[in-house]
Amino acid sequence: MQAEIGIIGGTGLYDPKLLKNVEEVTINTPYGAPSDAIIIGELASRHVAFLPRHAKKHTIRPTDVNSRANIFALKKLGVQRILAPSAVGSLKEKYKPSDIVFVDQFIDRTTRREQSFYTEKRVCHISVAEPMCPEMRQTLIGVAKDIGIQGHATGTYVCIEGPRFSTKAESRLFRSWGADVIGMTLVPECVLAREAEICFASIATVTDYDVWKDHAVSADEVVATMKITVEKVRRIILEAVARLPKERDCECKNALKCAFL
Repeated sequence: MQAEIGIIGGTGLYDPKLLKNVEEVTINTPYGAPSDAIIIGELASRHVAFLPRHAKKHTIRPTDVNSRANIFALKKLGVQRILAPSAVGSLKEKYKPSDIVFVDQFIDRTTRREQSFYTEKRVCHISVAEPMCPEMRQTLIGVAKDIGIQGHATGTYVCIEGPRFSTKAESRLFRSWGADVIGMTLVPECVLAREAEICFASIATVTDYDVWKDHAVSADEVVATMKITVEKVRRIILEAVARLPKERDCECKNALKCAFL
């Protein structure tokens, strides 16, 4: 079975009732195994592939997520667009817990992750000046507005290695850079999607204020907020899948055209 839209997200997001004609597939890739088996089914009359980023039981650390295998597997299934829900901390007062952020930029603070498929024979200088697909972002922003969900149309995401949370000094530094949210998974996921010429859009859910606000971040707090907001994300995804046009009218599909010297 093939799919045109991929969803990379947490297990709390996946509800078997959302998809019809479900099939579970296991795919081998040149980069190893994806995070888990991929669930394919019909959503809003579109073929969708769901992949749990950290595996079904959340056993894979952010640094150890095999993003190359994940993106390669979705590409092999025919996926042309990826919706990527994730949890983030807020670096600004106005980005409140339970808000949704449609990230448009990132600052990469990771150090241990392979960010390219091209590690032998060729070097790919992919452009990520605008790392998210503009067509998908506008669709998501419009959906949130139409269904009455508080969404921020822009956001700069600081991606850290994890799995630990930031120190107060780090959090204050990131705020001084003008960043809006902080998380652990956006990079290299979106970079590899661009190399694969797949459209990519982040749906970031604010779960807490980072430690700059003199409130220690805990995993329990993050999980509690995610449970509250998961229905918002499901509603956005359901409507977005229905609205995304069949044909792509963006440059993501031609990303490799000028990437090689």
